Amino acid sequence: MNPISYTIIGGGIVGLATAYQLLQASPDLKITVLEKEQEVALHQTSHNSGVIHSGIYYRPGSAKALNCLRGYAMMIRFCETYGIPYKICGKVIVAAKESELEGLKKIYDRGIQNGMVGLELLGPEQLKEKEPHAEGIQAIWVPQAGIISYKLVALQLKKNIEAQGGSVRCGVQVKNIKSFSNGWLIQSDQEDIPADYIITCGGLHSDRLARMTDATYDLKVLPFRGEYYTVRPESQHLVRTLIYPVPNPNFPFLGVHFTSMVQGGVEAGPNAVWALGRESYNWKMFNFKDTVETLSYPGFRKLVGKYWKDGLFEMYRSFSKAAFVKALQTLVPAIQSEDLLPGGSGVRAQAVDRMGNLVEDFLFKEGKDILHVVNAPSPAATSSLSIGKTICEQVLGMHY
Repeated sequence: MNPISYTIIGGGIVGLATAYQLLQASPDLKITVLEKEQEVALHQTSHNSGVIHSGIYYRPGSAKALNCLRGYAMMIRFCETYGIPYKICGKVIVAAKESELEGLKKIYDRGIQNGMVGLELLGPEQLKEKEPHAEGIQAIWVPQAGIISYKLVALQLKKNIEAQGGSVRCGVQVKNIKSFSNGWLIQSDQEDIPADYIITCGGLHSDRLARMTDATYDLKVLPFRGEYYTVRPESQHLVRTLIYPVPNPNFPFLGVHFTSMVQGGVEAGPNAVWALGRESYNWKMFNFKDTVETLSYPGFRKLVGKYWKDGLFEMYRSFSKAAFVKALQTLVPAIQSEDLLPGGSGVRAQAVDRMGNLVEDFLFKEGKDILHVVNAPSPAATSSLSIGKTICEQVLGMHY
C-alpha cells in the first residue's frame, strides 16, 4: 500500500511546522510543501517583531491561548535542540494613565488563568528597576517573553523536513484545487499535482485557498500593514527588554511598542494601517485586484464604520513621524525623533466576517481530506509547532 500523500500549500512557519510534525508522527508519510515564492518564509514569518509570546493576552481556553502556551515550550525546545539563537528577556506592559489600569488588570488576570507563573504587578519605582527609562503608573512584568528570528526557525524546519524525506518546492504558484474520485488535484503554474490530503497554510491568501474548494466561503482576509522604526545605536540603551502599552480596547491591535532584537538593535512599532495589497509593504505598492476586493467586501465597510477614528489616526501616524514618536513617548519619554531611523514593515493577515467582526481566534476550516488554516495571526509564529501538532492529530486521526 502506497503511503498517503499530504500536500501543504504555504511555506511559512505554520505550513513548515505542520509538515515537520506530520513527519515526526509518521516518518513514512509522503509530504510535499508548496511555496509560491523562490524561498520559504518571505512574508509574515520574516516580517514580524520576532517576539516569543508568553500567552498573557489570550482568552483562557481559546485556541490562541492553548496553542501559544504549548507552542512556547515547544519552540524553546526546538531552538535548544538545533542551536537557534533566542533570548528570554521578559517584557513590561505599561499603563501610562488611570484609564488603562482596568485593562492592565484584565491582562494580568488572563495570564494567571492561563497558568503563567512569575507575573508581577509593578509600581512606578519597580518599573524603573526593570526599564529605567520607561514611565507608567503601573505595569506587568512578564518574565516568559523572549526574542528570536522566526526566519531561522523556518529554515531549520525546512532542513528537517527534507532530511526526513519530505519535499519543499518553492516557486510553485497554486492556481486552483479540484476534487476527483481518488483525492485532489492541485493546479499550479508548473504542473498538476495529485494529493490524497491537502492542508492549506496560505497566510495572506488563506481565504482564497479556502474558496477554491468552497466557493460559498465568505470570510475575507484583510491586510493590515505594520511599520517600524529602528532606534539608533547610541539611543538603544533606552530599552533593555520589551516595552508594551496596554492595548486600546477600541482598536484590535497591541499598539506601538519597543522590541529588543535577538540579532541586536531595537525596533519601535508597529502601527496598523490598511495595506493597499496583501503583500504591500509600503504605500507605493498598490495592488488593484486586492484593493477592489477589499473595498467591495461588506465586512470591510462595516469594520471601517466601527474603527474609523482609530484607523484614521493610524494612517496619520504612518505619514507623521512626530505622531509616531509622541505615541512612543508615552512609554519612554526620553525617545526623540532623531533617535529613530526608518525600519521595515510587515503585513498581518486578519480574517473578517461579512458583519465586520474580526475573527479573534485561530480558525480552521475542514472538509473531506482537506483542512484550511484560515486565520492564524499573532501569536501564530510562537504557536506554530503546536498548531502543526494540533493539525497533525486531527489529520492523522482521520486515517489511522
